[in-house]
Amino acid sequence: MLININLIFRIFGAIFFGYVGLRMGEFLAKGDTGNTEVIFWAAPPVLFTIFGIIAGPLIFLGPLRRFQEWTSQFEPIQLVLGICGLVAGLLVAALLTPALVTLPGVGGVLVPFVVMAVLGSLGVAAMVNREEQFADFLSRYVPLVGKGTGPVSRQIVVDTSAVIDGRMADIVQTGFIMGALVVPRFVLDELRYIADSPDALRRNRGRRGLEILGRLQKESPVPLRVSETDFEDAPDVDGKLIRLAKSMGCPIMTNDFNLNRIAELEGVRVLNVNHLANAVKAMVLPGEEMEVRIIQEGKESGQGVGFLDDGTMVVVEGGRRYLNEQLEVIVTRVLQTVAGRMIFAAPKAAGQ
Repeated sequence: MLININLIFRIFGAIFFGYVGLRMGEFLAKGDTGNTEVIFWAAPPVLFTIFGIIAGPLIFLGPLRRFQEWTSQFEPIQLVLGICGLVAGLLVAALLTPALVTLPGVGGVLVPFVVMAVLGSLGVAAMVNREEQFADFLSRYVPLVGKGTGPVSRQIVVDTSAVIDGRMADIVQTGFIMGALVVPRFVLDELRYIADSPDALRRNRGRRGLEILGRLQKESPVPLRVSETDFEDAPDVDGKLIRLAKSMGCPIMTNDFNLNRIAELEGVRVLNVNHLANAVKAMVLPGEEMEVRIIQEGKESGQGVGFLDDGTMVVVEGGRRYLNEQLEVIVTRVLQTVAGRMIFAAPKAAGQ
């Protein structure tokens, strides 16, 4: 590929500098006759053409690479919007040019160029500043199509419970969330109301939610925007969330069990952080061995309870006497409940 580019620039250099040499030879040959005229007509084009073949890649390739490096700093949508804004500004300037060239004196020459530069710059600035709005428009009306699936939304409406939970921010940082996060204004109002609550626990939860949003706005690899759409006739926040998600054709991220059920009945897809957490927990089979610290008594007589690093509860039969001790256990059965996965085990020493 590099050889082809070099060849192109050598040809371009030969044509460009050959033409410059031809014009120079024409200038030098004026008023001369005979051999001198022939030399002036022939020597400059030949010499400049050779120079262009040799120096063409050196002269043009360097600036081209620097231009490529400069443009690589921008997102593709920024380049497209910038070019569209520039073209729009130049078209408006072109329409004004016939009137501007009639200005008296030097103004008729300079003013059209100044107007072109100003309108072109304004067009670029106006379009690039609307980058997020254009991205939202494209994500809404030009959905991605997955292989073998239907349209895939590129936006996710975020519920208050998911924001307060906090794990959403860590999930976003991993890169598994591919769509833009949309926080409705009524969710922000609810968070602000919770953060101003006289109850210390609710107040801390609300403030943590606002801190999570601030962190996402600064560090999130995906866009985070606030939606001003509201539904005044909806009775509560859950109803507004469902209607907003249906109107946008996107899922809701929530930890609210009731909202999860209602959204499913309404045909709205739900991204439940608790379901995700349960899905990524390590699989445990009966007969496997593990270590667990017994930290409390169980509901049944003689039971001890411990927890794995991922929060999974381990109920150890006969583990009560090992309270506050690290214990090797053997898994006897695994129970999947609505609240999550529970592991039942017995002390390894008892099975030997």
